[in-house]
Amino acid sequence: MGVIPVGPGAVFLVLVCSFLIGGIPFGFLAGKINGVDIRQVGSGNIGATNVFRTLGKKWGSIVFILDFSKAFFPIFLLKVLLDKQHLESAVLPPDLFLILSGAMIVCGHNFSPFMGFKGGKGMASSAGFIFALFPLAGLTCVLSFALVFFFSKYVSLGSIAASVMLPLSTMLFYPGQYWLWALAFFLGAMSVWRHRTNIQRLQAGTELRAGEKKP
Repeated sequence: MGVIPVGPGAVFLVLVCSFLIGGIPFGFLAGKINGVDIRQVGSGNIGATNVFRTLGKKWGSIVFILDFSKAFFPIFLLKVLLDKQHLESAVLPPDLFLILSGAMIVCGHNFSPFMGFKGGKGMASSAGFIFALFPLAGLTCVLSFALVFFFSKYVSLGSIAASVMLPLSTMLFYPGQYWLWALAFFLGAMSVWRHRTNIQRLQAGTELRAGEKKP
């Protein structure tokens, strides 16, 4: 297999396709299969957490895996092709090409073009992207989420903790890789911002714990 040069047009196409892939609303589709508009129940979010809460563990797990996979596999495949020099970007450094592609997947999930540019909070898709590029930071975030969730039973609080740990663990495990640092800060900040209503409910004492139903 020869080296395929990736020019400006191809880079643009990859980024657009990444955004569209990220925008596939698996949570909304799961709701439709079950005769439910997921936007009208629970928190109204189309992400895996609301699917867990409203449709149960089976469908919540399916949506999480699909949202994780739509970020993990495209970026992992692109990374392999760049590492093995089957692709050669003539426009962007390989690391930046990967980072922008993954960031577009997460942005597509959060602002889905198929849902009027509304979407989820990006936790599952961010996790897939992170594990494809810098898995040690991903493992740290998973452990942070698990610990906070175990003691608090708040999914949102665990997610916020993981978001804060992402840039810190990236700087720890990947010294000098400034593009990864920038990405980690971007993903962490966007995730915290997407959880701003959860933060307000946590402060007001109205946030639902795992297993609780909305009154």
